[in-house]
Amino acid sequence: MCMGTFPPAADKRAMQFHYPNFQNDMWRVYGLVFFGDKEHFRKGEEKAFDADKIKAFLSERGIASCPTVWKAIRERGNASDAFLTVVDPVHIEEVLHQMPNCQYIGTTGGKATEVLIELSNNKPKLPKTGETIELQFGERYIQLTRLPSTSRAYPLSLDKKAAAYEKFFRATGVLK
Repeated sequence: MCMGTFPPAADKRAMQFHYPNFQNDMWRVYGLVFFGDKEHFRKGEEKAFDADKIKAFLSERGIASCPTVWKAIRERGNASDAFLTVVDPVHIEEVLHQMPNCQYIGTTGGKATEVLIELSNNKPKLPKTGETIELQFGERYIQLTRLPSTSRAYPLSLDKKAAAYEKFFRATGVLK
């Protein structure tokens, strides 16, 4: 499962699904990792991604996508997690109950990682980008990998972001 924080404002959404902002590189990263094509999930020539194609792909591969935050206040009206106040975090034990075989979570940046650590029973130190730690939620133990943010504001090239996600998906067995 991959987990981020919270969607951008409605005027920044180019589709009604996770990572809807066309400026965010999430679906370009997935396109590179799984198909060698950063445009694989683009909706024709539009400045949008194809939500139906993405959903079908995720379902076929057994990849879940979920925010770590159900309700938040964006203090500055932008998508920056630095100015995000969490009002209602994900009910992680309920989410995991729906996925009894889930063993791995990749978080897409620091804030998403912080939220999950705060919800865990064991509350380990925040891992560095690329590091994996074990979290406990109730009776479940999950391997959590902090992945780089796919925001264009995160200072890492698209190829390096894709390499980090590829390493994660290979470690989980989703990518052979």
